[in-house]
Amino acid sequence: MNTRPPSRRLPRLRPAALAAAVGLLVTGCSAFGAAGDSADSDDASGSGTGRTKVTMVTHGSEDDAFWDRVKKGAEAAAAKDGIELTYVSDPDPAGQAALVREAVRDGVDGIALTLAKPGAMTGPVNEARAADIPVVGLNAGIDAWKPAGLSAFFGQDESVAGRAVGEKLNELKAKHALCVVHERGNVGLEARCAGMRKAFDGTTENLYVDGTDMRAVSGILTARLRQDSAIDEIVTNGADFALTAVEAVEEADSDAGVATFDLNEDLVEAVRGGNVRFAVDQQPYLQGYLAVDAMWLYRSNGNISGGGVAPVLTGPAFVTKANADSVAGFAAGGTR
Repeated sequence: MNTRPPSRRLPRLRPAALAAAVGLLVTGCSAFGAAGDSADSDDASGSGTGRTKVTMVTHGSEDDAFWDRVKKGAEAAAAKDGIELTYVSDPDPAGQAALVREAVRDGVDGIALTLAKPGAMTGPVNEARAADIPVVGLNAGIDAWKPAGLSAFFGQDESVAGRAVGEKLNELKAKHALCVVHERGNVGLEARCAGMRKAFDGTTENLYVDGTDMRAVSGILTARLRQDSAIDEIVTNGADFALTAVEAVEEADSDAGVATFDLNEDLVEAVRGGNVRFAVDQQPYLQGYLAVDAMWLYRSNGNISGGGVAPVLTGPAFVTKANADSVAGFAAGGTR
């Protein structure tokens, strides 16, 4: 998954229009069945306009670079497929559930959502299914999407990714690792740390912090490193937290290394410079792209990605100093 594409030129995405109340609306220039007549196109979408309306509802926070990449991927697929895409998000489970219910009331043709807190989505997903609205999952909830009744899932198996990180730490001869969890109750983050614990030969300790307060994160990390000089590795669950961990290591005068799940442009530069050992890329742009494209494939050709029985995996892909140069251009463009 780390092989370099034949060209590093980034695709130009169509500009998106901001919908003030409901999020980001992306409209492609071509409708379904563009090669056929307009009647066939209207039938394919079921909306009478030749376009399928899809809402993506995530648990991401505003101004989060990770979710910007998910959104960019969704936009690219929507532009290609002639889909009207509304992107909305709310980190609060009740708020996310309300957004899904709103999409159901709007009579959309498909919903893509995250299952960071699966229990909160049970009711809204059931309402969507009762309204014959197909629902796919992405990013969070790989163990919950089938029981929840979703038709497909696009993302990373967090347990597998965690075990891969544990094995990587073994190669580095680490002995005592902190796994920094910035959102309590997030099933994906917990699965990563649990997977790491299973594969890592050393000691693994979960450190819970409030991811909305980066200053507090830095202070807790610095204090923990000063308390225990045996900690020789910090594993974070986001690029910004990894960069904060690098500063905390310096502040605590610690010899601990830093590794992370997920990346952004600054994180790739930190890997290139040796300040971060490695990053696990779950390819969020790809997650957004595939989730939206799956709706077009389903409505235009009856395809179900993964056959409805297996997730479509987008990671883990490791970014290390050896291959960071091949990723840097895409990271700078906001798609990796």
